[in-house]
Amino acid sequence: MPLPAPPIVRVPLELPIRKLTEVPFLQTVLNYAPFKVLMPLPILAAVAPAIWWFFRPTWRELDDEAASYRAGLRDRGEVDYRPMACFVIVAAVLTMQEYYGSRSFYEEVLREPLQDWAQVHTWFRAQKYDELLGYAWWSAARFIGYVLIPLPLWKVLFPKDSLLDMGLRTRGFFEHFWVYGLCLGIVLPLMLLVSTQPDFGNYYPFYKTASRSWLDFLLWEGMYWLQFFSLELFFRGWMVGALRHTMGAGAIFAMALPYCMIHYGKPYFEAHGAVIAGVVLGSLSMRTRSIYAGFLVHITVAVGMDLLSLWKRAALPVTFWSPG
Repeated sequence: MPLPAPPIVRVPLELPIRKLTEVPFLQTVLNYAPFKVLMPLPILAAVAPAIWWFFRPTWRELDDEAASYRAGLRDRGEVDYRPMACFVIVAAVLTMQEYYGSRSFYEEVLREPLQDWAQVHTWFRAQKYDELLGYAWWSAARFIGYVLIPLPLWKVLFPKDSLLDMGLRTRGFFEHFWVYGLCLGIVLPLMLLVSTQPDFGNYYPFYKTASRSWLDFLLWEGMYWLQFFSLELFFRGWMVGALRHTMGAGAIFAMALPYCMIHYGKPYFEAHGAVIAGVVLGSLSMRTRSIYAGFLVHITVAVGMDLLSLWKRAALPVTFWSPG
């Protein structure tokens, strides 16, 4: 006689329950690829009239100066070789930066000798600050490529040109200082928009150990600022200054092209924002005849992006000095 089957005990099944994170509607829309890829176009179209209205007197002045300059060249039967020399130098410098000015060059070529040197000179904390040393090379390479190569070379090629006229004069800057505040009023909302993107928190700051201490953060920002000063001098000072006599306002837009391209690899909206920034900062440098307003805008946004990213990740430094 078969034994009776044991009674079935029904145990309630309890699954771990985790509430799904609610994704904001704006972030969902911005991450939808067909929308995201086209979104910069209406933004560019929307801001273009305001940029044109604000800077059209500056553009007209540049075009009038260029027309007069080209007429003088024609009457004298001369050719201005500045655009040709400028574009060749720009191509050479940006190519050198791409292949030899990156942190990968430091990691492949410079890291090992520095680590060996630190074995003898123990005060040099190459291991602790390895990542920061990579960015030190990156910043130094920008200063070499953007300042120490083009400016002396330009003085050799065109000795009558004053390098102070390449955006280094302070005259006119304080008169137009209010424009700096206006630019920030436009850029800061865009910065907050960019900060909603998922790749923002992972991208900034470049120096990922900046949250280790305030010293790390300040050393990084100093290198970052040097890079921005070099960049402003190269694009908005030297390049526009070299081209404006023959190209007029077109020099600003010619500069904006390579300036946009050096942002490839950064977040998508930021790369498009470089088009607006290139035109606005280039026009601003021609209006004030100096690079300092653009430099201040750049470093203000840069520090803001770094601090905002660290704050959103709850990773702001809590000590000034990191032991070890």
